[in-house]
Amino acid sequence: MSSKVKTLVVDDEPSLREMLRIFLKREGFEVSIADGGEAAVAALRKDDYDVVVSDIKMPDMTGIELLKRIRADGMAMPFILLTAYASTETAIQALKMGAFDYVLKTDNFTEELKHIIRRALEEKRLREENTWLKREFRKSHGMGSLIGESAKMQEVFHMIQVVSETPSTVLVTGESGTGKELAAKAIHVNSPRSEEKFVSINCGALTETLLESELFGYMKGAFTGAVSDRKGLFEVADRGTLFLDEIGETSPATQVKLLRVLQERAVRRVGGSEELPIDVRVIAATNRNLSEMVRESQFREDLFYRVSVFPLDMPPLRERAGDIALLADHFLAQLNRSAARKIERISAEAMRKLEGHDWPGNVRELENTIERAFILETSGEISAAHVSPGANGTLKAKSAPMIPSGGLDFESYMEGLQRDYFEEALRRSGGVQVRAAELLGIPYRSFRHYMRKFNVTAGKG
Repeated sequence: MSSKVKTLVVDDEPSLREMLRIFLKREGFEVSIADGGEAAVAALRKDDYDVVVSDIKMPDMTGIELLKRIRADGMAMPFILLTAYASTETAIQALKMGAFDYVLKTDNFTEELKHIIRRALEEKRLREENTWLKREFRKSHGMGSLIGESAKMQEVFHMIQVVSETPSTVLVTGESGTGKELAAKAIHVNSPRSEEKFVSINCGALTETLLESELFGYMKGAFTGAVSDRKGLFEVADRGTLFLDEIGETSPATQVKLLRVLQERAVRRVGGSEELPIDVRVIAATNRNLSEMVRESQFREDLFYRVSVFPLDMPPLRERAGDIALLADHFLAQLNRSAARKIERISAEAMRKLEGHDWPGNVRELENTIERAFILETSGEISAAHVSPGANGTLKAKSAPMIPSGGLDFESYMEGLQRDYFEEALRRSGGVQVRAAELLGIPYRSFRHYMRKFNVTAGKG
């Protein structure tokens, strides 16, 4: 043991204190002594110790009272108790309060004490190392593959950090491909449940009967083919997180059962009568407008309020165009790590093509596009020729409205449409006018002319 390992021995018997001091010092410990609980408290507040060894029965303060005091002061070092009594009831009580272990004062108890101290210090080291590793992991991987420097994504990251520390049910909304499951995983990884399971299911991918069996489990004989009891995903995810993707696709009957589980915190298997208590954090997701579905009686209002305690909206890629290059480079780096060959970069022309696309399939479409280009590319740089067919390098026009029966002012309408394009180009380029002009395919001088004509400023969008 290193001399840096500082041990505090607390006992009211001078001879025993001295014997322990000599023994532990010979074993390589740095030892301090205290003749009672109050002296120990004073020593602990003055200096840092790696472990405390204390007698249980002392005149001014029992060892258990000392343990309470130092834990109340926020000290978490291992605490080992010594007792001369054959009855260990008090010592066991201390273990429940957070003592590491206890040692009976037998004829040769010092050897046992030495081993217990070493075990306590090793567990302390592993615990601190694990805490450090988890902290470092969360710094670098806490948001998983959720990547973005845009203001919208920074807000998403902030919201994830805020809600992760709570047990609240979360409803993640957003278009298909925006990363709703990645957000759910990030919430789980940053939560107190991170050591437990993250279980996910797509509610829209199964029939009503299969979905209920998957979620709630079933008992043997509940239906044809149920040859044994089976846990549902609520039970599998106990103490962890259950992600219900596309919850808007569930049937009315399933919605009733989901509501009951969320209210009662208990699940009943199909064909069973027993209520099984569960402790599960639920995160739901949908690409549909649940509020509108509630108004149209397609989704239960009470279930909606249960799952949307904390709403989190994932922005579409077209609203965070400044992240396209960052995401594209990230996906290329991932492919380089998993493939035998390496492509160094994405060409400037290819990147312009990527940044000019509207990405109706969002981040998932971008990832697929990069992977397809990676497969087709034979050089060390992804060229514009291989960024296809999904990304055609044009801004996607807004849907044209129907011409009203009374006609319209075509010049005013077209001017408004042009203004929309200019504002969109400025937003996508982060206000960089030269880049916005390139997106629109017009000379910078013409771009400046139209900006003055439409009274468009770089700050818009």
